[in-house]
Amino acid sequence: MDAQKVDMFMMTMSNKFPSEKLMIVRDKLLAMDDSKFYTIQAINYRDPTIVLVVSLVGGGVLGIDRFLIGDIGLGVLKLLTAGCCGIFTLIDYFMIMNRTKETNFQKFMLNA
Repeated sequence: MDAQKVDMFMMTMSNKFPSEKLMIVRDKLLAMDDSKFYTIQAINYRDPTIVLVVSLVGGGVLGIDRFLIGDIGLGVLKLLTAGCCGIFTLIDYFMIMNRTKETNFQKFMLNA
């Protein structure tokens, strides 16, 4: 694939992947063909900052942050237990951005 397209993708999406896995993403993009690249671009990657804001504003207690990133089971658990009496919600304030980036990376690897 064209290195210019890869560089543009990396510039716009680098905040949505774990920093230690950016080289893996870049290598996979360089190795794939153009038709696959358009599929990769069409994936709905979640913005970790938006998910953190939702968690802080009140969606964390209700599990909305976990529903956004696709952790349905943990979202239901947080919804039914009010964030496990606030303990799991407090933990998610610190962990949800990394979990979002990992989920985005898993989506990328499934389609790459």
